[in-house]
Amino acid sequence: MPTIRFLFTVSLLSCLFACSKHEPINGEAPSPPKSPKEALKSFQIEPGFEIQLVASEPLVQDPIFITFDEDGRLWVVEMRSFMPDIDGEGESLPLGRINVLEDSNGDGQMDKSTIYLDSLIMPRALGLIKGGALVAENNALWITFDDNGDLKADRKELFDPTYAANGIPEHSDNGLLRNIDNWYYNAKSKLRYRQVNGEWVRDSTEARGQYGISHDDQGRLIYNYNWSQLHGDLVPPNYLGRNPHHIPSTGIDHGLTIDRRIYPIRPNLAVNRGYIPGTLDENGHLLEFTAACSPVVFRSPLFSENYYGNVFVCEPAGNLVKRNVVRESGLILEANDPHPGKEFLASTDERFRPVHLAVGPDGALYLADMYRGLIQHGSYVTPYLREQTLKKDLVLPIHMGRIWRIVPKKWKPSNFPQLSKESNEGLVQRLNHEIGWHRDMAQRLLVESNDHTVVPLLETLVKEGTNELGRMHALWALEGLEKLSTDLLIRLLSDPSVILSNHSLRLLEVKIKQEPELIHKIQEYLMAEAPKASRRRALQLALSAAILPEKSQIELSKILFEKYGEEPVIRDALMSSLKDREFELARAFWNSESWSKSNPEREIFLEMLISSIINKKDSHEIKEIVQWIEKHETKKDWKINIALNSLAIQAAEVHNLGLLKYGKQPLIIDIGERQLPSNKADILKRMFEWPGHAPKNLIVSSSSLSESDLKQFALGRQRYLASCSGCHGTDGKGVTRMGPPLAGSEWVTENETRLALILLHGMEGPLEIGGKIYDAPEILPVMPSHSTMDDVSIAAILTYIRNEWGNQASAVSGRLVATTRHLNQGRVYPWTAKELNEHIKRLENTITQKP
Repeated sequence: MPTIRFLFTVSLLSCLFACSKHEPINGEAPSPPKSPKEALKSFQIEPGFEIQLVASEPLVQDPIFITFDEDGRLWVVEMRSFMPDIDGEGESLPLGRINVLEDSNGDGQMDKSTIYLDSLIMPRALGLIKGGALVAENNALWITFDDNGDLKADRKELFDPTYAANGIPEHSDNGLLRNIDNWYYNAKSKLRYRQVNGEWVRDSTEARGQYGISHDDQGRLIYNYNWSQLHGDLVPPNYLGRNPHHIPSTGIDHGLTIDRRIYPIRPNLAVNRGYIPGTLDENGHLLEFTAACSPVVFRSPLFSENYYGNVFVCEPAGNLVKRNVVRESGLILEANDPHPGKEFLASTDERFRPVHLAVGPDGALYLADMYRGLIQHGSYVTPYLREQTLKKDLVLPIHMGRIWRIVPKKWKPSNFPQLSKESNEGLVQRLNHEIGWHRDMAQRLLVESNDHTVVPLLETLVKEGTNELGRMHALWALEGLEKLSTDLLIRLLSDPSVILSNHSLRLLEVKIKQEPELIHKIQEYLMAEAPKASRRRALQLALSAAILPEKSQIELSKILFEKYGEEPVIRDALMSSLKDREFELARAFWNSESWSKSNPEREIFLEMLISSIINKKDSHEIKEIVQWIEKHETKKDWKINIALNSLAIQAAEVHNLGLLKYGKQPLIIDIGERQLPSNKADILKRMFEWPGHAPKNLIVSSSSLSESDLKQFALGRQRYLASCSGCHGTDGKGVTRMGPPLAGSEWVTENETRLALILLHGMEGPLEIGGKIYDAPEILPVMPSHSTMDDVSIAAILTYIRNEWGNQASAVSGRLVATTRHLNQGRVYPWTAKELNEHIKRLENTITQKP
């Protein structure tokens, strides 16, 4: 696509221009440590900003996590035993600690250190609580207490010994972020925690991210992975996983951007995969993220309105911090780099290692710089990295570290407020503060106080406040105090603010469990609201539909689907709410005259419903679907083909073998043999059992797929429907002006690595399939990258399209996708057909030339 080529060229020129401000750096030469004063000279920062030193060694050492308490003291997790040598010997020594830094004279630099807790083994995360802190270390979660207020822990109690499943720092649970809903959330984890009636409780949640977690003003969680810089949730936690019969494909772990490109201002030869072609450019600069971590949503007006809500991401391997501008596009979040070619912050100092970010009480952006040469954990040090690290003398010294503050030029520090001394009235007013840190902290302090005399003040703010976010925080403060008024929530349902009305409906779901008589009033409201609901409102209605009686839920679901069925996240929301009621909605749609004609979203949703019904394993419901097929086969109803395909695909699952038992061969078997490809017709038979037919002994004709491959095939169908069918069609025949056909395409059935590269990087320009040239405007000029998708999902999609619509080829493994991803790092724009074929030929030649 010419536009992409142009942008890439501009980005490259911009990078060269940015880098030209610094003296050329010999990337192979040693990089000795710099003093903080020298390090300041190494920074390149966006115009209008400056970076200031807040603390450095020996006051702070090996910082990996920072957060401010209610009085502006900076708490630092110090991982002092991390990689003391190239082999990690001594890593298990209890050298870690929690360090509390203070600025005693208000000059903006920390000058006092108090060790809150020491003798820790690889501490990983910290969550502040009343009178102490949650501390993650040595794979466990501890509750620590400062009984006398001297900033030194007096007690340490084991809370969750199974907090972390993996002890390796790069893949160990972390975070402990207190969200608006009063739960503490984690990255690389399926756990969350909160205090209820004075007792700490643990709950399961969706798995998220790798290192670092943040949230935006509405409480949407933001996180990332080392290879994909920005992901987030589009819906509140624990909504989309309520239906065990349906696997959601959207809403959670949404990739905000496919942009992986970074622009270091120094060579980065000492990176783990620097030996792989395409990882570094010709000057040795890292081309894309390999260590993305610690995203933070900048909820502060200090910089300017153009920066509020931006997400900053650390890349310690590239010695830089990227800025992403985030915007809402309908129901999804999208992000982009505002200045391709030049990072928000970058350094020529190889030991500058930004690993964590936080917004302070002053609205400034604070940065934890681990400041060391070697940051790769020993479990993953390649021979190449070992050689580079030793040659460049990067192992020592250790126990250094800096905290930096990024502010507008000419900004001057001032004393932080002492929120621990603030009155209830003051804290309630602080919920309206323009800086997100103050809103979060005031809510936390109000909830932890358990002082119910503040309830009238909070209710007044919710009812009469003019600040939307302040009202939202007050609402959740009332929730945390367990003093939410039903009348207040009912009143908010019709509030002009979609945020307030959605949050109130979400909270009413809990109220209904306590006050069942409420359901009639809520039901009346939901049914009246649905036909006129906006997209954002409709999403919450779909999520909350589960509270309704079955008949009303089915009617509400029909209204919402017909209005916004093209929205994948609304489809998943409806499916999550429909637990054990999928059959009733499927029957309603099957018999609806309005469903006489198909469209992509109807085909997708019907397949979701039928797949969920089969996963439920209610043989009576499934047999009724079989009857629908048998009864309507002669009517040429589009729903017949969808239902047949759904049955055949789900029959691939081992646990569905012989699920339906008949006294003789059912008619649907003949229908399947007439309407399905032979291999899929045989797969369909696996679900049925009748005298003389044992599905366990059935050999699927012309199938190269094993039992595990068939399971992958079934998962791939669901992922394909959500991500690919809009352009390529549910039948694989392509969609005019969107995407070319996949059925019968040599690009699908031939080289699996080539196919994986198309999904990972995208494709542009003309494409020949079966002797026909496809090009714009007949199809889109470019197919986007799907690099934010995980390896397992990509492999499942590829396995599916290689064995559907008459295609037949081997399954694709997640390992192949992962290897292809790693071995082709640095590819930052789509392939052309010619480039991709030449690339595959080079790979094949390389393999054949090996001894």
